[in-house]
Order: sequence, then C-alpha cells, then structure tokens
Amino acid sequence: MNMVPRQTSALAITSLVCGLLGWTFLPLLGSLVAIITGHMARSEIRQSNGQLEGDGLAIAGLVLGWITIALAVAAVLAIVLFFGGLAAVLGLSGQL
Repeated sequence: MNMVPRQTSALAITSLVCGLLGWTFLPLLGSLVAIITGHMARSEIRQSNGQLEGDGLAIAGLVLGWITIALAVAAVLAIVLFFGGLAAVLGLSGQL
C-alpha cells in the first residue's frame, strides 16, 4: 500500500503566520493578509480533492485575523465614545 503523503497548503501556512504577525508586529496588515490568504487556502484545499491539507492552519489564521480586526474596531469605538462622552459632559458643565 503506497500512500502519497499529502502536502500542506502554502497559503494556509501564510495565513497562520500572518495571523500571528497581526497580533504582534503588523496589526492591520498582518490581519488583512491572514484573512485573505485563509479564505484562499480553504478554497484551494477543497478543490484539491484530498491532495492538500492544512484546513486547520487556515482556520486558525482566519480566527486570529478576524479577532484582531474586531478588537481594533472595538478600541476605536471605545475611544470615540469616551472622548465624545467627555466632550458632552464638559459642554453641559459649561467648561467648553
């Protein structure tokens, strides 16, 4: 029984690495690349008819990328709401 070893998708590895970079050195760029390459990798793996593996790596990259983007949006909203509320309080108290 000769079994040909399956190869790991390069896009899946790229997605995971960029997802990790999104958490450390390149927050926005790494996360966007992780999301894009993660979706491309999953599509490539599905179309390979069992020749490629790495779906878990692609999913991990996608999750890391989306969580980083969600945290960035939440941080921007928190800052806007904080300073907007601060301006409203100062405006009501007559100090603005």
